[in-house]
Amino acid sequence: MTLGLLPMGLGSPAGPSADFSNDTWWIWIIKAVGILVFLLLSVLVAIWAERKVLGKMQTRTGPSVHGPIGLLQSLADALKLMLKEDFTLRGAHKVLYLLAPLLAAFTAFMVMAVIPFGPEVSIFGVVTPLQLTDMPVAVLYILAITALGVYGIVLGGWASNSPYPLLGSVRSSAQIISYELSMGLSLVSVFIVSGSLSTSQIVSAQSQMWWAFALLPAFLIYMVSMVGEVNRLPFDLPEAEGELVAGHMVEYSSMKFAWFFLAEYINMFNVSAIATTLFLGGWRAPWPLSQINDGMFNEGWWPLLWFVAKVWLFMFFMFWLRATLLRFRYDQFMNLGWKVLIPGALAWVVAVAILQGLQQFYGIPLTTVIGWIAGVFLVIMLVLLFWPEKKGAEEEDERDALPATPGTARRGDVLAAETEFDPFAGGYPVPPMPGQKLPPSPRQQRRERETQLAALGTGAPTTPEPQKEDDDG
Repeated sequence: MTLGLLPMGLGSPAGPSADFSNDTWWIWIIKAVGILVFLLLSVLVAIWAERKVLGKMQTRTGPSVHGPIGLLQSLADALKLMLKEDFTLRGAHKVLYLLAPLLAAFTAFMVMAVIPFGPEVSIFGVVTPLQLTDMPVAVLYILAITALGVYGIVLGGWASNSPYPLLGSVRSSAQIISYELSMGLSLVSVFIVSGSLSTSQIVSAQSQMWWAFALLPAFLIYMVSMVGEVNRLPFDLPEAEGELVAGHMVEYSSMKFAWFFLAEYINMFNVSAIATTLFLGGWRAPWPLSQINDGMFNEGWWPLLWFVAKVWLFMFFMFWLRATLLRFRYDQFMNLGWKVLIPGALAWVVAVAILQGLQQFYGIPLTTVIGWIAGVFLVIMLVLLFWPEKKGAEEEDERDALPATPGTARRGDVLAAETEFDPFAGGYPVPPMPGQKLPPSPRQQRRERETQLAALGTGAPTTPEPQKEDDDG
């Protein structure tokens, strides 16, 4: 399936999709097992590598005990999770409680099925692409699978029948929906210039130039969106340990917790592989290696090395973010997605579509113009990001109407009148609003009364505190 469009003079038209005509059932099994082993081993290495990178950046040691330079630390952690006590909450929904981590993990494993790891190679005498399968709408398949993965997080939080997991799952649903929109819109411009939604054809279309350079704004939007999509710092709001202990995973232990943990790291490799395939030329060798001996480094098993190196480049980027940035506030996080990334991605898609139409129907050379447009677009996005929010007129009128009573303190430009209120007036507890304060607790009231009596010199006896019994009774 093609879109009937040609690249904007930046690369060759999308070539034919990968040829799987020689594949047999045992070739499929070899490829599937290879992808499974690759992901599992990569997760173990990623856990160790992340700790080492964080240790170096934060002047710490990192893993150094289990094995040489701590290489067996990830294996020790995996064994610990397998041997820990497994429990199920009494009030949990048993079926969904068990299904949620499995759903999160299985959807994570399915994405790599359409990612091309390399060109055609010979496996036990059979010439086949280094890709399990491909389809005309492979990228839509990826987006659909990643959208299903959020159900594992949402169901895990809801089925636990506990407040912290529920809050984490609600945050996750809002977060992934928001950042999937911006991520999907950033990929539309790739479809336009590549002329296909097939992953192998998108890689073929980048034979002359990678889309990360030609479509720089879309690439940057995807970079931010993918971090929000996999719940990594500074966007790990669904499992913010300072607020929600561990979010949707609080009530899980042993292997059920391990499935969630595994799904998170596999999804990191998934979004990195998608970025490599759609923006960094996939398995193609970087310049100038791609120009040596008529592209000898783009043949055989060499491309597998370039693909893995590019994926780990994105993994290092996410490790770097975790080591250097603090967690966003939730309102800042949602504002970034809905007010900056989504409008910016939509505007870029419109601009690319217009430029593609001009090039196709009028033959206007746009290899230089698109660079200038990308620069202007990035400036506009930065202005949107740092533009201060204007206070609403109704909010200003409400502030002006606040009475200036004695004891009123000004906080910024808001009058905060310290008035007491009853948190249980509506039948259930609510937190105080700005300008309100909770009534003193019974213990504080007793202490204030004792202080007043002592000041008056009455010498009235105070209420003794209940004594604790000894351990021996």
